[in-house]
Amino acid sequence: MPKYREIFPGTFTMLNAVCGYISIILTLDGEIINACWFIILAGFLDALDGKVARLSGVSSRFGIELDSLADFSSFGVAPAVLIYSLKLEALGKLGWIIISAIYIMAAGYRLAKFNLYADTEEKKEFVGLPVPAAALTLVSFIIFCHYLWGIVLFPEVVVSMIILFAFLMVSQVEYDILPDEFNTFQQRIKLLVIIAAAVAVILKPRLVLFPLFGLYILLGMLRELYKMFARGVEKVTGRSNNKEENSQE
Repeated sequence: MPKYREIFPGTFTMLNAVCGYISIILTLDGEIINACWFIILAGFLDALDGKVARLSGVSSRFGIELDSLADFSSFGVAPAVLIYSLKLEALGKLGWIIISAIYIMAAGYRLAKFNLYADTEEKKEFVGLPVPAAALTLVSFIIFCHYLWGIVLFPEVVVSMIILFAFLMVSQVEYDILPDEFNTFQQRIKLLVIIAAAVAVILKPRLVLFPLFGLYILLGMLRELYKMFARGVEKVTGRSNNKEENSQE
């Protein structure tokens, strides 16, 4: 296999890491919205590197580890620095440091867990909220607020999202992965949804990104609640059937 093929996915991964670094620099310079857009650009590059690696047939353990390091920088550290820099009034300085630290620790745990199961269980679904999805939802919320009101009006929402996302990242809640093929009816429906979402993002990115990412997270939670409810019904039904069988005996 030609070695030059490995350059292509690695390039996207490195650009992802660079975007995270630039986002941190912009945050320190007070350019919050531009910092948010660089995290979103990092998310776009992160989505491409895995696809390029699989299409070129060069997916490797090294690539997985490198991708996780880049993701930790762009979707773990960079959003935490950005959130802290907002200096919202809901918490004091120490409070925002703690909240940011919780987010970083959850992101690190989620990425390490992904590496463990990347070649085994975690193929059809993500187990736990993907770190990029959490980061992109946070930064798109900031962009959304600045687009509508010029500032982040709801610091309590930011705090709630960080705590929720940290919990979801370390949880067993399953989230859909973007399929490589669209052969089945369900996959084709997903393709249509992806196309419609892409068109909406192109037309109104500042207004549409946050609702789309938020909907992705909400659907995973609702699906998990439905599974829990179904398992509960099965247990109750099983017990009632056992009781009926015992009474008949």
